[in-house]
Amino acid sequence: MDRQGVPTEQLMTPEIITATPDTHVEEAVNILIEQNIGSLVVLDEDDQIAGVITSNDFLNVVSDGENIPDATVADFMTDEVITIDPEDSIQTAAARMITNGISHLPVEDKEEGLVGMLSTTDITAYSVSRA
Repeated sequence: MDRQGVPTEQLMTPEIITATPDTHVEEAVNILIEQNIGSLVVLDEDDQIAGVITSNDFLNVVSDGENIPDATVADFMTDEVITIDPEDSIQTAAARMITNGISHLPVEDKEEGLVGMLSTTDITAYSVSRA
């Protein structure tokens, strides 16, 4: 199967680690480190996607010298979340990532809701394994 025909659901990580908007920044960073992941999907009280926060977001906070003792995920998350359907191809996912300058795409099924996360690392690993 060529890369164009490979569905996102084949490469996504189905174990989704989440946070809430009121999760303290320090706790969110610890989750990223402990789980060895690059992003958290932020869910609201109705378990709907409210945002995404990535390790790059935290790097930007540190590099900007922001004082964050009481900061929460809501203070730094991206709230205009771009998602991908599990049936969409990885080429579509890669194009969406490049166009929007992002490295993580929540995978959202129209009926089931959030079903996974796809990262540039997932796509790269697949591409290298097929080379």
